[in-house]
Amino acid sequence: MVEVDLGPAMILNVINPLRVDGVLGDRPFAEIGEPVLAVMAEGSLAVAGEYVHESGQAPVAVYDSHDLSCRAVLRSRFPVHALAFHPTLPLLAVGTGKYDGGYFFEGALLLLNWETHLTVSSFEDGIGREVLGLEWLDDHALRLLLAPPDDWQDKAAWVEGHVAVVRRADWDAVGPGTIDLTELAGPRFSAPRSDGRAEAEAALSRLSGNREPRRSVRAIEELSDGRILAALAGIAVECWLPSGEVSWRIPDDDDSDGGGQELAVAPDERSVWAGLMRPYAQQSARPLVRYSVADGARIDGFSPQHPYTLVQCHDGLPAIAPADMDRMTRLRVRRGRRIYFQEVERTATRWLDPTVEWLSAADPMAAGPDGRPCPAGDPRRLFRYSWVPDESHFAGPGVEIADGSLVYAGTVYHGHGLQPGGAFVVRRDVTTGDPHWVFRADCAATDLDADTDTVYVGYQDGDIIALDLQDGSVRWRQRLQGVFPTALTAVAADRLLIGTSDGRVLTCRIR
Repeated sequence: MVEVDLGPAMILNVINPLRVDGVLGDRPFAEIGEPVLAVMAEGSLAVAGEYVHESGQAPVAVYDSHDLSCRAVLRSRFPVHALAFHPTLPLLAVGTGKYDGGYFFEGALLLLNWETHLTVSSFEDGIGREVLGLEWLDDHALRLLLAPPDDWQDKAAWVEGHVAVVRRADWDAVGPGTIDLTELAGPRFSAPRSDGRAEAEAALSRLSGNREPRRSVRAIEELSDGRILAALAGIAVECWLPSGEVSWRIPDDDDSDGGGQELAVAPDERSVWAGLMRPYAQQSARPLVRYSVADGARIDGFSPQHPYTLVQCHDGLPAIAPADMDRMTRLRVRRGRRIYFQEVERTATRWLDPTVEWLSAADPMAAGPDGRPCPAGDPRRLFRYSWVPDESHFAGPGVEIADGSLVYAGTVYHGHGLQPGGAFVVRRDVTTGDPHWVFRADCAATDLDADTDTVYVGYQDGDIIALDLQDGSVRWRQRLQGVFPTALTAVAADRLLIGTSDGRVLTCRIR
């Protein structure tokens, strides 16, 4: 078995291997989705977007206020409450934070230099502090309004805050974790939590009348005539013409973070099945809906009444793979001759007790005359899901390749979250379960696909990495600036479709 590690010393021998031929869903302020806060300074506009639970991030972008071109983007792991431009430096202070659900108000002060694109998280390591307000007093002094550290026996912590002033000779030289939390002590005042959504929406509408909020693309497919189908947050499925115009679009009426989660195109390309996303508590009744590719008309629909993943088999037929309801991730193998899934065998009755995980497979049963997705037949356990003894793996996207082996992504379960090297892509023999190779990274993969000799993987840090199918070595790597890939489909040996976290679809050619 070959192990390939992704480290900072990796040197790429290909520069900009992807050429973007077209961008679908592009629009002003695409980077931020739903705005929650906007501030202007001379020549610059900063906008914070809504925190998206699906990605665990909130975007912030700096724009040129004259032509609305995007200068830089950062993504915060906390909701954003405050923005403030430095009086003279190309520097934006970003105040973030949230209640941890049980005790602490945690958060960070981010400093974005929009010329260098460098972002620094300036509070010392730990839970930080929730930043509610920011104001530059001069070039050297920044005043912060902070939530109290916690709400232990302190109900007023939700409506009051502390004011502190932090001074630095050169704010552009502030390093990560260099603001000690003792510097944030200060008097306590009334601090009602304000909401700048209405003002932000009005400001952006004045600047651009055709702004269209869009969110993460979750699945993309290309038809033989060049039309592209996409599923994304809030939209069950949409169809783009080769001209770059929308042919039709079907919003999802679910008032939560719904929309399409998976797509499976019928072999005759006259219809498409969409698995719709629903909250965790509704996974056992997640709808499957069939739409006409010609005009988006609803043809059929049902709820399988058990958690599932919609996949497209090797013969082009859609199929339903079982999914474990207690798992927040799902194995989704494209173009399989069988239906693959992660099966969890519980060794005790309590949810937190040890489990044994298997990679299982089932032959697809015949599709009914109504063309509904094939259910799985009798399952058979192939081998332990983890090839490392006593290690537990979360599932991810995958693909069956020509020789029948599987390439799939996942992460190693760890009680303290994803650890360095804890994300992997593996190619495994489906007879023995032995890994041919393993590629490790620090960031979880969002999607994966392959052609005859290359595996393409998208990551949450913005990277798109091409791996050699035979040995897992890196062929090239390219990073998307300001967004990250959320869906990826290889449509030819030299073409990729990439869906992004801000609702765009990139049609790319590989140089």
